[in-house]
This record gives sequence, C-alpha cells and structure tokens, in this order.
Amino acid sequence: MSAQVLSGKTMSESLRLEIASRVTALKERGLTPGLAVILVGNDPASEIYVRNKGNGCTEVGMYSRTINMPAETTQEELEAAIEELNADSAIHGILVQLPLPKHLDEQAALAKILPEKDVDGFHLINAGHMLTGTEGVVACTPRGALHMIKSTGVNLSGKEAVVIGRSNIVGKPMAMLLLKENCTVAMCHSRTQNLAEHTRRADILVAAVGKAGFVTADMVKPGAIVIDVGINRVDGKVKGDVDYDAVKEVAGWITPVPGGVGKMTITMLLMNTVEAAERMLK
Repeated sequence: MSAQVLSGKTMSESLRLEIASRVTALKERGLTPGLAVILVGNDPASEIYVRNKGNGCTEVGMYSRTINMPAETTQEELEAAIEELNADSAIHGILVQLPLPKHLDEQAALAKILPEKDVDGFHLINAGHMLTGTEGVVACTPRGALHMIKSTGVNLSGKEAVVIGRSNIVGKPMAMLLLKENCTVAMCHSRTQNLAEHTRRADILVAAVGKAGFVTADMVKPGAIVIDVGINRVDGKVKGDVDYDAVKEVAGWITPVPGGVGKMTITMLLMNTVEAAERMLK
C-alpha cells in the first residue's frame, strides 16, 4: 500500500489563509507587516526564490521590498544595507538571500540583522533559543518540515527520529525541533558508519543531504514518516534526496519533490514575518 502524500501545496494554501487573516487584523490596527530581501549578484536560482517570496507577500497582503546589489558588493556595503533595514520601522523581517558571492562573509552579514527581524532564524541568538528550547524565531525549512510531520497525527513522543545532514540551516535545527517534541534523535552525516542501520530504525526520517535519490527503499522502516528536504537538478528536472517512487511503497507518509517542503519554507517565512510584526505591535 502506497504512502500517504504530505502535500506542501495543500498545507501552504491553508496556512496562507491564516496568515492573510492575521495580516488583515494588523492592518486594521495601522500596521502592515513588511519583509525585505537582499539579493547580491544575479544567481538564477536565487532570483527565482526571491521572486517567489515577493509573490507570497503579495498573496497574503504584506509589504515586500527587494534590495538588488551587484555581485561586486563589498562586506561594508552589504552590512550598511542591513543596518538601514534594521532602522526602518516599515520592515519587520530581513532576509539575506544565500548563498552570497564567495568574497562575502555570510556569518558576519547575518549577525548584523537584529534578532527580532531575523525571519530566517539564522542569527546566533535565535540559534541559541533553538538549542535551549526557549522562545525565538525558528528556521523556516525545519519549521515547515515539523508542521508536515505533525500533520500526520502521529504522537511523536518517544519516537525514533533520524536526520540525515548536519547543516546549520536544516539538519541541526531540525534535530532540535524533534528533540523538543520528545523524539529520540540521531543525526547522521557523511562520516556515519552503517547509515542504513540507523535509518531502518527511524519512525521519522528527514533527508537533507543534497544528493538525488540518496535514500532508497531498503533504508526505510515500513510505515515511517519520510520528509525529503532535498532539491537537486537532474537532467533539467527537480529531484529530492529520496527515491520517491520506491520509498512511497514502504513509508507510511512521504513528502514529494517538488510540491513538498519547499512550498512550506516560503509559507513559514511569511509566518515568521507576521509574527515579528505582531511582537513589534505588542
């Protein structure tokens, strides 16, 4: 029996209705949530992501602004642009589109964003909140993935969860979120020995490795929740980290690529922005 498909498109549509309602409520109180995105250079994939973020803001009634900066932008110029947005009361969320050109220091740039305007959840203060389980901005992709996991209705407490990938953007915060839900979490990576022995025990398996079709059916526990965070381009098509056609015959729930976690990431960015505006109003 094939797995139930966790559609990011369907979940996003429902969540964006909620976000739009909250935006309307804020506007009635004289405040329009605003998101600013800084795009350095002209990477085609980044341009698409930024355009989708702008379209998402328009859909829910938010104000959006894109700051396009040339690839030759200096660190000082980038940080000055961030400081300007920090001081702008019309902007509640600031996002620096990654990756930046190689001559720029990503961590130094992200550290310049006010933690309360860091709607990507990458600032060290927000990462610290994540680690300690206290209130802070949650990184968009892991937040969206957790929403999809919880949509299954499975009681997560005590379940075994395996996260493949240890990036600061997805792997580490994903593990922290699952730990907060009282899962027993294993984080696997390129140096993990006997990877399949870990993944076959997982009630929840999150793949974020950046290798198309990396997770095969023999690596998955029957009935598991499989969340595919991967976005890989193969022969002009977008593929996930999971061998979808094979794994869906083993898993209980699975996310597609495209149409899965990627859809939820932008929706959670909008959610983080409206929440930032609500906190500012308070």
